Amino acid sequence: MIVSRVSLVRAFRLAPLAFALLPLAGVVPAVAADDQSDPEVFGWVEKATLEPWDIEIKAKLDSGALTSSLDARDIERFEKDGEPWVRFALELKDEATGEDFRKELERPLYRDMAVRGAGGRDERLVVLLKVCLGDTIHEEQFSLRNREDMIYPLLLGRRTIGELGLLDVNGTFLTQPSCTADSPVIEHESEGEYGTNRSDGEDDEDEDDTDG
Repeated sequence: MIVSRVSLVRAFRLAPLAFALLPLAGVVPAVAADDQSDPEVFGWVEKATLEPWDIEIKAKLDSGALTSSLDARDIERFEKDGEPWVRFALELKDEATGEDFRKELERPLYRDMAVRGAGGRDERLVVLLKVCLGDTIHEEQFSLRNREDMIYPLLLGRRTIGELGLLDVNGTFLTQPSCTADSPVIEHESEGEYGTNRSDGEDDEDEDDTDG
């Protein structure tokens, strides 16, 4: 089943920032009595699965980055039927089984991205991929980067965090990915100023080198 971003998701788009400013008491804000369901709470490190391969990896939820980032190797830009595409390889360890996973992929280039971080300014290619968090599949922008020296192969930035619900900046592994073929899918919606083979017009932010 495919659903669009609902009003509840939009209502909590700024929730991660508000929650981060709360006293460090580990208390989740109360939800209005007329709400039918409480928003899910995520820690700053969670387990997620890449779909449709169901590969479980650790993800760092980092509000210091705007766009999510995924560990990728052998990144190559090319043209297919006159359109820009990206060829890359995933080399990941499945946290659930301990087995190594390698997959060569080709995806349409969503946009180019300029990144400003501790190592200076960098240009990256961005594609759309799907990731499962909790019981929901999210189609998101992912910049491709070799994260071999990072602790977490997957970094989720503010674009993704804003869809989830609430962020407990002191908690880790508060949820477990449990997506199935019947799980809801939140499809990516272009923000308008972004599009295929286009840049943000300003540098994105990046995580620090230690990824700690």
